[in-house]
Amino acid sequence: MNNSKNRDFQYIKRLWPYILKYKLRTGVAISLLLFAKFATVSVPMILKEIVDILDKERGLAIAIPVGLLLAYGSLRFANALFKELQKVVFTRVRYGIMRQISTELLAHLHSLSLRFHLERKTGELTRDIDRGTNSVSTLLNYLLFNIVPTFVEVGLVSTILFTKYDYRFAVVSIVTLILYISFTFYLTSWRMKFRREMNKKDSAASSRAIDSLLNYETVKYFGNEDYELDAFNSDLSEWENVASKVQISLSILNGGQSLLIAIGVTLTMLIAADEVSAGNMSIGDLVAVNAYLLQLFIPLGFLGMVYSILKNAASDMERMFAILDRSPEIQDKPGAIDLLPHGGSENFGIAFKDVNFSYEDNRQILFDLSFEVPAGTSLAVVGSSGSGKSTLARLLYRFYDVQEGSVNIADHDVKDLHQSSLRSHIGTVPQDTVLFNDTIYMNILYGRLGSSKEEVLAAAKAANLESFIDALPEGYQTIVGERGLKLSGGEKQRVAIARAILKNPAIIIFDEATSSLDSETEHAIMSAIKNVSTNRTTLTIAHRLSTIIDADQIVVLDQGRIIEKGTHQTLLERDGKYAELWRLQQASST
Repeated sequence: MNNSKNRDFQYIKRLWPYILKYKLRTGVAISLLLFAKFATVSVPMILKEIVDILDKERGLAIAIPVGLLLAYGSLRFANALFKELQKVVFTRVRYGIMRQISTELLAHLHSLSLRFHLERKTGELTRDIDRGTNSVSTLLNYLLFNIVPTFVEVGLVSTILFTKYDYRFAVVSIVTLILYISFTFYLTSWRMKFRREMNKKDSAASSRAIDSLLNYETVKYFGNEDYELDAFNSDLSEWENVASKVQISLSILNGGQSLLIAIGVTLTMLIAADEVSAGNMSIGDLVAVNAYLLQLFIPLGFLGMVYSILKNAASDMERMFAILDRSPEIQDKPGAIDLLPHGGSENFGIAFKDVNFSYEDNRQILFDLSFEVPAGTSLAVVGSSGSGKSTLARLLYRFYDVQEGSVNIADHDVKDLHQSSLRSHIGTVPQDTVLFNDTIYMNILYGRLGSSKEEVLAAAKAANLESFIDALPEGYQTIVGERGLKLSGGEKQRVAIARAILKNPAIIIFDEATSSLDSETEHAIMSAIKNVSTNRTTLTIAHRLSTIIDADQIVVLDQGRIIEKGTHQTLLERDGKYAELWRLQQASST
């Protein structure tokens, strides 16, 4: 339980810097709420005077009760007014902090390694983030404007009861308060294990549903709708069981709180009745004590719910802060430098030096790999699936760091460069092109934001996209759908090529860039690829050997090792692995 309290305190502490950015608004909002509480505790005293005067004078001094009644109504209105003004002042604080944390979360997620994003479950992650950011607003609102003011009100009421009436009123109130808070804290902390489990099951069900929708076509291909529904229903069934425990435990909590309040109110009213009978208290005092009891125990009853809400909010924030606390695997080292051009692309040669790399400790991918790509030249990498071809591009982008050896650009180890600077000079056309659910125009413009319309159109033309786009009813404003699924594989790859052309990088990587193109389109686009590769350092990862016969160098990989290296012609003359692959592809194309 202590660990839970410490964790909750840490979450509140982490929100403090955000609150300080709005310290003036927060201070004004708290002041307004305190004014509301002072108005609230003044109401019973006015009510006491009204009752006593009416009881004694019986209509002879009507003007005085009318004045007191006006004061009574004014105080009640002041209470409501100050509360609403507090909400107006604090609204920008709540939503501003939510905005900042959401932005920080997205930035942090972008800073995490490719390994994290390959392993994450999108539905689960988005659910955790939504709950976490919403809980920030909940925690701030209830902590600052319910718990703190409630304790202020309890303190004021207890002081009035102790100083103006029999000490027994204050004793009963304080004892009831201590028992109530202790019971609430203990039972709510116990309930949190159910709440955390419910969140876990909820995230799992959400992940299942979103994953199923993202793979809609695959589900349909294999007719597995019933399997997906059964799996989703199974996850929800587990969530239902835990959610039931959450509700049952909440009912136990609320029942216990109501019992304690009922006992406290009953004892206090018995004391008050005894005091009135003994002549120590007037009818007005009895009314005032009753009003104070309502002021004391009604917010106290609400305090139990608020504490439960805060614990739930802390539980919801737990997974969000776990994401924020996750350190990026790849980070800029102290003293990292920018990769700046010095006279043009001739300074951007690539060198892999004795590289050993593995994604997992027990599965090495590359073994003592060494090769160079002089600036302005092209190198093609071929090999069977799983030989490590695409890993080269990931290492060049520094999505991962090598365990041994180095990857160099312009004689700089990529580990010594700022990642943003490194990646700004590299363009890529990936094998599996994923587009944003936006227009074709915006997906091309993404290659270099701020480009002119003429530059975007020129890039599309160079990628052989112009005739295809002109045939679309909405042209460049055509929405491509989620992940670009409204376009064919070849059309998506041509958008990716146009995007790379627009970026105009010094180094360009083609990772199976024509794998989704038919022979006619491939032939048409190869000229565009050659144009964009001119005077650039080019790394081509290829399956179709016909696309790389003009490469300055060709490297043949097999199980993470270089087994052959040379030009197309020299490799054919060597009659090794490359020549075998060439013959197989030539035979399959005839």
